[in-house]
Amino acid sequence: MQPSLDIALVRVDNRLVHGQILEAWVPSLKASCIVVADDQVASDFFHETVIRMAVPSGVKVLISNVSEFVENYPFCRGSGLKTIVLFSKISDAWTAHRLGFRFDLLNIGNIYNEECKLCCTPAVLLSDHDICDINDLRDAGVKIELRRVPREKPIDLFEIVRKMQS
Repeated sequence: MQPSLDIALVRVDNRLVHGQILEAWVPSLKASCIVVADDQVASDFFHETVIRMAVPSGVKVLISNVSEFVENYPFCRGSGLKTIVLFSKISDAWTAHRLGFRFDLLNIGNIYNEECKLCCTPAVLLSDHDICDINDLRDAGVKIELRRVPREKPIDLFEIVRKMQS
């Protein structure tokens, strides 16, 4: 039986586990679990091992492909392991949402895309595909914020898009 997860943060960051997560988000949220929901990492023993080695021993690490994450982990509000869920791509967050993983807020920390159509910040470069997935998430009722670390003021992604379109 998998542990119950109390979702504290859902984040897209192509770097997955790194200093901002470990030094800022984990302590700020008092998270005791990090989920990496990524098809590539889940099938790459070396990458999975590097992530597990980077995370402090007091924080549980769960690595799964996106569909298995949604199918196998129960989510509860206010009970279970305080959890940060990390996706490397917006499309993975949208896939998880479509498969039944419900969240109201998506945090975007870093997205690098060589096919950049919209540069929101120096750390967030979106492709046409990313923009479509973001619009689908918005239509599903998900608010999307740009924020690297907890102490920063969140920026509403849709405000940036609206300003750039007008």
